Amino acid sequence: MLPVMSRSILLFLLIGCAAFAQTPAPPQMPAGVTWTGNIEYSNVGGKMEMDIVRPKNQTGASPAVLLIHGGGFRAGTRQSYLAQAARLAERGYVAATASYRLAPKNQFPSSLEDAKAAVRFLRANASKYGIDPDRIGAWGGSAGGHLVLMLGLTADVAEFEGTGPNREFSSKVQCVINYYGPTDFTQSYSKSVDAAQVLPLWLGGHLDQNRKIHQKASPLNWVTPNAAPTLSLHGTKDAYVAFEHSVMLTDRLLNAGVEAELESFSGAGHGLKGADAERAEVLSIAFLDRYLKSNPPQTRLLLSDHGMKGEIISMDWPSGKIYWSKKNGRGHDVQSLPNGHALFTIAPEKRVVEIDDKQQEVWSYGVGLEHPLSAQRLANGNTLIGDARLGRVIEVSPDKKIVWKYESLNLANMRMRHSNRTDKGTTLIAEEAIAKIIEVDQAGKIIWQWQAPNGEQRRAYQAIRLPNGNTLISISDPGEVVEVTPAGAIVRSIAGIKMDLQFGWASGMTILPNGNILIVDYTGRRLVEVDGKGKLVNEMRTGERTFASIDVVK
Repeated sequence: MLPVMSRSILLFLLIGCAAFAQTPAPPQMPAGVTWTGNIEYSNVGGKMEMDIVRPKNQTGASPAVLLIHGGGFRAGTRQSYLAQAARLAERGYVAATASYRLAPKNQFPSSLEDAKAAVRFLRANASKYGIDPDRIGAWGGSAGGHLVLMLGLTADVAEFEGTGPNREFSSKVQCVINYYGPTDFTQSYSKSVDAAQVLPLWLGGHLDQNRKIHQKASPLNWVTPNAAPTLSLHGTKDAYVAFEHSVMLTDRLLNAGVEAELESFSGAGHGLKGADAERAEVLSIAFLDRYLKSNPPQTRLLLSDHGMKGEIISMDWPSGKIYWSKKNGRGHDVQSLPNGHALFTIAPEKRVVEIDDKQQEVWSYGVGLEHPLSAQRLANGNTLIGDARLGRVIEVSPDKKIVWKYESLNLANMRMRHSNRTDKGTTLIAEEAIAKIIEVDQAGKIIWQWQAPNGEQRRAYQAIRLPNGNTLISISDPGEVVEVTPAGAIVRSIAGIKMDLQFGWASGMTILPNGNILIVDYTGRRLVEVDGKGKLVNEMRTGERTFASIDVVK
């Protein structure tokens, strides 16, 4: 029999071991929220986990916020944001706080790859956790501030996606809240009390030995007009990350046309406390409410991708959400028809095709065509087709009979581009080769024409007759959209030689329901929305896609 002291020690060990073997108790949460912990979102470089806190009586899909902790890229835990996650859940958000790989064992960009994998996980599991996949924001402090900034800036940068799961989903976030995150590591050492000890562990060496990676890891170098709206909050006396980091980033975002705000906290250091912390949270919640709770109105578009993908796509603007695509053989034109139908050109097949709302072909025409470049379904049910090789515009009935024709050698051999019928029954045709627009009546007579200045060096793509009788024309070299009166006077110019906005080549364009103009910058590979005065409203880089034409879905 064991002595009394031995029995006591054994009992203590048994109780202690049993206690350690138990699952840690869940954190205390407010009554109105529910916590799900230790969710594995990636297994690259180890088991990466997150906790998700959401409203208990959730109905429908809610906006989500990914919270990323700080700690100099080498410390910190996701649990430090659990209280914040609970407060967000009380306000109707699904809040996730995620762990990520830490230095010195793991260096840049491992932590960024994890952050992107966490966003992809939320999007992939949106239905499971009640998340609206189109409304995901990111919030982080210090090192976490840097990571959320990179999420907002590098949505289209493949090299930072890593090899984690759910690669078929986007890592894009719709807005970013940055608490005093570093934005330019090449300037960190001179104004930080610990940069020389911290950054080499994460970036693989000191600035003097590894400047290139310091530059690559700096958010300041990834600013584009596609960046997510960003709120930065920073103390003016921060000894770890100088206040100037947020100033530089905000200025660069604003100069790129991105919605960006900076809230300064006079005299505050690294880590906001007391009244400063309360004020920062109020500002942050208001920012999230503005960008995640209010759904901006979307306009459904059809676009013709003349690039390597060679397809038409149905897409929301300005979110960029794609609904479906259909191969078009790198054709140029597309038009939305009622009941979800679409009309588009397939130049290699020498055809114009109509598809239904299931993207199935229901009508086509190809008799005698050589290079159909534009197509328009008219109010009378006929179809107007422009053939750039033949220099011919024809009107074809539903039973495929030609009922009207205009042709000219000036338009042949690929010298023409878009053609369309006006409300008055006349036809506008773009003679691309000399940046000239002609208007032809039903008798085939040219009743109006306009040629861009220096037309021999420029190109014209499309003309749209406006309700006021003026004509909107897209031209290139330089890329420009002009509004021209019947007398030929230019009364409005968008881009062109002005430096406020530049196009590589303005091609397709359409008038949005709000009255703004959406313009395809063909060689610049972007879509640009401008208001009536030509001021930039929204912009989207199209990456590998090279759009030619665009239309608003009816």
